[in-house]
Parts: sequence; structure tokens; C-alpha cells
Amino acid sequence: MAKVSDYDYELPESSIAIYPPIDRGATRLEVLNRDTGTITHTAYAELGRFVESGDLLVLNNSKVVRARLFAQKTTGAKIELVLLEKHDDRQDLVMYRGKLKAGDVLLAHDNTLHVDSVEGQGVARISCPNGKDVPEFFAEYGDVPIPPYLKRVAEEVDRERYQTVFAEIPGSVAAPTASLNMTRELLDSLEAKGVALAYITLHVGLGTFLPIRGDDLDSHVMHREYYCIPAETVRKIKETRAGKKRVIAVGTTVTRSLEHAALSIERHESARKIVGEADIFIYPGYSFRVIDGMVTNYHAPRSTVLMLTAALAGWKNLKRAYQEALERGYRFLSYGDSMLII
Repeated sequence: MAKVSDYDYELPESSIAIYPPIDRGATRLEVLNRDTGTITHTAYAELGRFVESGDLLVLNNSKVVRARLFAQKTTGAKIELVLLEKHDDRQDLVMYRGKLKAGDVLLAHDNTLHVDSVEGQGVARISCPNGKDVPEFFAEYGDVPIPPYLKRVAEEVDRERYQTVFAEIPGSVAAPTASLNMTRELLDSLEAKGVALAYITLHVGLGTFLPIRGDDLDSHVMHREYYCIPAETVRKIKETRAGKKRVIAVGTTVTRSLEHAALSIERHESARKIVGEADIFIYPGYSFRVIDGMVTNYHAPRSTVLMLTAALAGWKNLKRAYQEALERGYRFLSYGDSMLII
């Protein structure tokens, strides 16, 4: 029986990147060949050396919204609100720290918010009586929801750097971090080489940071995240596979979207987009149906994204690559260095 404790390693706090690199993309890249186990150390800007003309790179164009907001009740009690990711066209659920009940009025930046309902497990639905919708209010007054493990408040640098250069569709409350090191120059050079680019949208939720409770993988229930795969992206995926070239996902969010939609992609023959709620839990033993490789960051011990990465790379290969990266001073987690698994 597969266990969470099987996917553990020692991550020193000193190896966690607390801030982004001064220059976007000035990071390192560890390339792991999952068939041979061969490891190559290079720069992220050298990604083009390892992808070929005809390969397809799929990226997540979801945009991180300013999701963290501090308010207070009419009693003066302080409440921290974190907007949850967008599903379909709604984004009015918040996680809260403090005590709330339906009917409470919250004061924030000379405005009032109404607590419409309390959904349980620290989640409430709120509304703005001033004519603004909830995401619009957070966009004006909220702050960047940087990961809790950074153990610092968001700063001006995070407003630009906790966002990809191609972010387009608002809705995420955490960044698709494998793309944070991607630059326009690198994308242009890949296209010039003949590498195709395509985009999906998956709105990343706070569930990405939630620990797995218990040690039995089979009993874990994954959080759900809304995704949309445009018809053009489906077409490019099918053409790439028909041409015996590789589909390379940039990040675990892209991987989860494509693998959740695998059957729909295989059967797709229309000009319509594919939409869904990804709740697929990928861990070793899973057979990938869409992707052939992945660009990804280094993930926290015992996390679902570490297990997804291990499913593609093989846990022995991945653990050895992680150990080598730690020994060579690679930076880990959201603002850190990256891997290419092919």
C-alpha cells in the first residue's frame, strides 16, 4: 500500500528561496532523463537545448489575483480574509481567520463587506454592497497571496514576480510557479527553434498548500480546481502526438488539467473548448496519457505535487535528483530553481 511517508526528504530551510532572483529567469535547471536516470545541470535560459522542433510546450495563463485582505468586525475584532480561486464565473468564497457568522458586517478600507453565509471549514461567502463584485474589491484593496512557507508579508517585488509574464485570465490565488522563471526572450527563442506553444487555464487554489492528512494515499481526496483547455490547444496536442513529438507540460497545474481531460482530448473533434474541475490525484503507478515531459519546480516533502512529479520521473530518480540539487545549492519551492523531466 502506497504511503505518504514514502515520499519524504529532508528540506533545510536555508534551501528555500524566500525571494525571487533579481532577474527573472536567472535560475538554474536540472534536467532529468527519466528513462536513463541521467542528470544534467544547466541554466533555465538553456531550456531550448533540451526540447526539439515539433515539440509542444503547454503553459498555464491563469493570473494571480490580490487575494489577501484584512478587515474588522463592527466589534473591532480583526479578520483575515483570503479569496478562494475562481470556479466558472464565481469568485466570492473566502477562507477566514477569526470568528464569523452569517449576517456579520466587515469593515475594510472605508467600505463594508457582508457575510452572506458560512460554509464550514473556515470558508464563508461574502458580498460587496457598494456595487463592486468581490474580486474587483480585492483587486483594489487586497495584497499578493504569497505562499505561507515564505514566512513574510508580501512586498512590492511580489506584485510583479509572483505572476507569469503571460498571465492573462484572473482567478488564481497561488501562482503556477513552474512558469515564474519563463521570460519573453526564452519563449521567443523556443518558437524560433520550431517549438510550438499552447495555453490552458487552471485557476490555482489554496489546496495546493494543504498537507495530506493521514498516511494512506488511497484515502486522500484531492481539492478541485477549474480548468479550461481551448480547442486550439487540443488541436496542437493531437497534432504533436500524431507527429511522434513530445507534449511537455510547464508545471503540475498543466499536467493535472491535461491528464484529467485525457479522454476528452482523445475524443475531441469539435471547435469547442474543454472545461472541467480537476480533482485527479496523480502518484507513482499512474500511466500518463497526454504529457511526455514536464518543467517543474522543486516541491515540498510529502506534498501531492511531489508525488505527481515522482509519478513521471520515478521516485528513485527524483529523490536522487533532489539530493544532487540540494548538494549543489539549488533553491527550492515557488521562487526557486527548476527541473526538466523528459
